[in-house]
Amino acid sequence: MESASALIDDKIKELGDWRGKTLAKVRGIIHGADPEIVEEWKWMGTPVFSHGGIVCTGETYKNAVKMTFAKGAALEDPSGLFNSSLDGNVRRAIDIHEGEKIDEAALKDLIRAAVALNLDLKAAKSKPKPKPKPRPTSSKRAV
Repeated sequence: MESASALIDDKIKELGDWRGKTLAKVRGIIHGADPEIVEEWKWMGTPVFSHGGIVCTGETYKNAVKMTFAKGAALEDPSGLFNSSLDGNVRRAIDIHEGEKIDEAALKDLIRAAVALNLDLKAAKSKPKPKPKPRPTSSKRAV
């Protein structure tokens, strides 16, 4: 079975147009933002980029390359990169259309913020929960 990275390489070559070039550029930006990103291949053909959980996906459609951030609604987006899936409570997406320029610095910041959120949430889950303190018992009954 091919590795996820090899499958993503194949997808980029298979597209062979602006979408393949855009997906390759986005992939490079993602790895530039966080060299520890892990590439995965999920849901029958979707490139997924993870670190401490899913950071984003790299979907390709006829008119756009879509980067969907799994926890995008929880991220600050001071540069206004998110332009799709804005109504949901969890995800946010960036649709990149043919000929559009990518703000690499802002995208790297967003990727780093998504990784930091994943790692913060992972750390919070791994901390042992404090045991509830026993309630003092009273010999007097409420009247």
